[in-house]
Amino acid sequence: MKKKQQHPGGGADPWPHGAPLGGAPAGLGSWKRRVSLLPFLRFSLRDYGFCMATLLVFCLGSLFYQLSGGPPRFLLDLRQYLGNSTYLDDHGPPPSKVLPFPSQVVYNRVGKCGSRTVVLLLRILSEKHGFNLVTSDIHNKTRLTKNEQMELIKNISTAEQPYLFTRHVHFLNFSRFGGDQPVYINIIRDPVNRFLSNYFFRRFGDWRGEQNHMIRTPSMRQEERYLDINECILENYPECSNPRLFYIIPYFCGQHPRCREPGEWALERAKLNVNENFLLVGILEELEDVLLLLERFLPHYFKGVLSIYKDPEHRKLGNMTVTVKKTVPSPEAVQILYQRMRYEYEFYHYVKEQFHLLKRKFGLKSHVSKPPLRPQFFIPTPLETEEPIDDEEQDDEKWLEDIYKRELHWNH
Repeated sequence: MKKKQQHPGGGADPWPHGAPLGGAPAGLGSWKRRVSLLPFLRFSLRDYGFCMATLLVFCLGSLFYQLSGGPPRFLLDLRQYLGNSTYLDDHGPPPSKVLPFPSQVVYNRVGKCGSRTVVLLLRILSEKHGFNLVTSDIHNKTRLTKNEQMELIKNISTAEQPYLFTRHVHFLNFSRFGGDQPVYINIIRDPVNRFLSNYFFRRFGDWRGEQNHMIRTPSMRQEERYLDINECILENYPECSNPRLFYIIPYFCGQHPRCREPGEWALERAKLNVNENFLLVGILEELEDVLLLLERFLPHYFKGVLSIYKDPEHRKLGNMTVTVKKTVPSPEAVQILYQRMRYEYEFYHYVKEQFHLLKRKFGLKSHVSKPPLRPQFFIPTPLETEEPIDDEEQDDEKWLEDIYKRELHWNH
């Protein structure tokens, strides 16, 4: 009988058929560090430790995400309601379930994206449905300090529910300050069109009054007021270059200083917030479909909104807000704007794709409408980066109140 080979320390030899190529390791420490789970699988304790550390980091990250609030419960319920995105989901009829009802909604409206039209509709709807429409007297302060964020979140959170709060303000993370994260909604538009509307509106106003632009920007010098749009773009004036052109993304990125710096970081954070905190981000060019989806998702707030919007008396109000002396820049200037606003356009197209996906889930077809005979322009808002004059804001609020009273009169 063949005697088993013994290694110097006693016991069976770990290499009964001979040492590995290159010789056995010095000592048995290396052998003891090798663990065999299966005949064909071996790994070191270092690999095992790395896997366990990765698992620990994942668990801690998941725990932190849950403690920090995560998406609002309503959005989680809505995702379950809509189901996974399949071909049938995207092309079939809408689900026949009952949607959950959120009692806290925030519309942090982006300037020059139809927000005054929506606010006017909300005033009518709040009277009709009895929800609490909470507005703000502060119109142009979108970036807040930490204390200002805490104060605003406290004021919003203590409002009588169900409420819909609206203001021009960059995204606020309620859960960061211990509050319940509300459901967000918003509307954006083509970035170049938004910029052009704002550029000419600041200078020449609209049809509400010939001197409207003088009231809005009284300190603007004549050479600046009549500055050719092509010169502004081609000569890289501050108003026509970054960071002034980086306007839409911060409304979704948030209050972090990097959210105001054009780049991938702000873009990706904005996309993440859209996915996790926004019930709907609509496209102004398809406003009727936006209102239709809002009526479907938030019936307690928006039921009947489309019929009000389509009312001939209401549509007449849009004629008062067409920007005057609006011209189109040269193709060269537009191309430069596209380049300077590439992050804005990447975000715009991302939101548009998500919006169209949502429309398909509810059987709505996306189509490109024929261009109107005259420019369509919705109720405008002042440029967010400049502080308004008190008289100007009071005048705007009075004008809005007058329209609101007329709408109530028409409905009664």
